[in-house]
Amino acid sequence: MTEPGTSHLKSTLRADLHTSMREHDVVRTATLRMALTSVTNEEVSGTAARELSDDEVLRVLAKEAKKRREAAAEYTEANRPELAAKELAELVFLEAYLPAQLSDAELQALVARAISETGASGMPQMGVVMKAATALVAGRAEAGRVAAIVKSVLAEKEARTACDRPRPRQPRAGTLHQCGEPKSQSVNTRAQSRFGTARTARAV
Repeated sequence: MTEPGTSHLKSTLRADLHTSMREHDVVRTATLRMALTSVTNEEVSGTAARELSDDEVLRVLAKEAKKRREAAAEYTEANRPELAAKELAELVFLEAYLPAQLSDAELQALVARAISETGASGMPQMGVVMKAATALVAGRAEAGRVAAIVKSVLAEKEARTACDRPRPRQPRAGTLHQCGEPKSQSVNTRAQSRFGTARTARAV
């Protein structure tokens, strides 16, 4: 039964911990204990202790899952398969409480929606977009994945906006700007042109 003021997910973790202890499931018991400790640490990390919501507990569990995933990769690279297997075993228990992870296409769609809803046009609004995107993602993707896509889309949008701005004058014919418009000759090109003219004059 959920205690008053306690998130349903936190109560589920506690109940599952008691069950795993009765069943003498060592790995699951250790994993759930560490997860609950992380939840408690988050609850007392601010200026005043508080109970986390289900969404906040999910974020804590997502962080714990990420730690296991990264540790498993590091142990695998170090040729320590037994330690990697331990991390992956703990990861299985943690992922049971997490929602299914979004595909790249699904995540990009949610980021596009967040940008549309916030009206962001470039990198200065990344924080606002991240807040909106995080709410839409709801724990279904790691923060690093979300940030990478937000940054990429905003940078592209910012560059496209810069190219669409009117320019006061047309540059001379020559090589191209990054926006695909002609730009004036480079210093080296002008120097080569002058050098070629001087040679022609001497020849005459």
